[in-house]
Amino acid sequence: MPTTTPLFPLGRALYPDGVLHLRVFEVRYLDMIRQCIANQTPFGVVPLLAGHEVRTPEGREVLADYGTLARIADWDAPQPGLLQLRCTGALRFRLVSSELGKYGLWSGAIEEIPEDPAVPIPEALQSCANLLGSLIADLQHKHVPLADMPIAPPFRLDECGWVADRWAELLPLLPPQQRHLLADLDPEKRLGQIHAILRRRKLVEE
Repeated sequence: MPTTTPLFPLGRALYPDGVLHLRVFEVRYLDMIRQCIANQTPFGVVPLLAGHEVRTPEGREVLADYGTLARIADWDAPQPGLLQLRCTGALRFRLVSSELGKYGLWSGAIEEIPEDPAVPIPEALQSCANLLGSLIADLQHKHVPLADMPIAPPFRLDECGWVADRWAELLPLLPPQQRHLLADLDPEKRLGQIHAILRRRKLVEE
């Protein structure tokens, strides 16, 4: 059965096991996030297909119909009216319906999608994992603190879904592309799409 959850529309998608850093200062989100912290509950991150992250009088957000639940791992309140969050991606979900409520806060009925199966990476797509492994190794060599890294361990470089999702977060994809990758539940197919994008950008060989 669908469950109702608060939604946080963003220009970038979050994927399962991903890392999301947020600065929350809009009134419509501050109370929502404080409740999530107090109750230790997640909120839903959905890509914005139209509109702006910061609400404008003339704008209206158009939400994608797929997203990911975000759990708050760490938070800080450096000054009144500002929350800094480090969140991790949990399960994907399908947005069954959404409602714009008081102060412009979105909520929606969602259906959670089970975790990806652990699909091994075929040889034809191995270059995606190799390149991602090199990026992680470079960050470690530069002694980037784990809390500041855009990728969190455990590093499952032998799984199609995990590698595809990390690239989906790292690459400058348009919102419709992000939505498409969120909705595709075949890990190997998703990695194949990522491989094609990396080839076009000449980041991996043909």
